[in-house]
This record gives sequence, structure tokens and C-alpha cells, in this order.
Amino acid sequence: MALRFVRFFRILRLAKLGRFSRAWSDLAAAIKSRRDELFIAFSLAAFVMLIASTLLYWAEADAQPDKFGSIPRAAWWAIVTLTTVGYGDVYPVTALGKFFSGLVLIAAIGLIALPTGIFAGAMSEVIQRKAKADEE
Repeated sequence: MALRFVRFFRILRLAKLGRFSRAWSDLAAAIKSRRDELFIAFSLAAFVMLIASTLLYWAEADAQPDKFGSIPRAAWWAIVTLTTVGYGDVYPVTALGKFFSGLVLIAAIGLIALPTGIFAGAMSEVIQRKAKADEE
């Protein structure tokens, strides 16, 4: 088993992954500089998921008790919808459920874009800071 670990590290050395260490450090610096904003964005997503699960449970529990019979069951639909995967295995069938679903879908687009914009801005700042340091 120990020999396998040695082989693994030799393969990593051969792949020269060290040249990407600057990119990894830039990535870590970007996340660290915006960790509070990212935390708020992910907390907001969790809150919206909880609200979406509750609304769909309330609207769909009687029509589809096997899929929306509890808030944790409805959470599967909310997670899949908020991450824009949409497997199609669980979906609302009542008019009120479809209305709430539309609201959640619109919110999901914004929730996916929010951390992306925060992270892109942070990476831009890190790259500009590195370029300015290289000029000096």
C-alpha cells in the first residue's frame, strides 16, 4: 500500500502539477477575499431552497403525496430546480404548484448568477493585483 502512494506522488511529479500552484493560490486568494459575500450568497440559496420546499409541500402534498408528501421530499425537487438540473422525475401538477415552481425557477437563475459574479470579480482583482506587482 505504501508503494502505491509513492507511485502516485511520482506520477504527480511527472505531470509537473507544480506549475499550476500559482493558479491554485490565485483561486484560494479570490475565495478568501470574498468569503463573506459567498457565504451570504450560499446562505440565501439555502433559505430559498427551504422556502421552495415548504411552498411546494403546501401546494402539492395532497396531489402527489409520494413525491411532495413532506418538506424533505419536496427538498429534492427544490435542490434539482435551484441547480437548474431538472431531472424531470418530480414536478408539480397543480396550478398553484406550477405557479410557485415558476417563481422558484426565476429565483434560481439569479441565485446561480450571484456567486458567479462575485467570484469573477474577485478573480479579476487578484489577476490585476498580480499584474501590478509584476510591473513593479
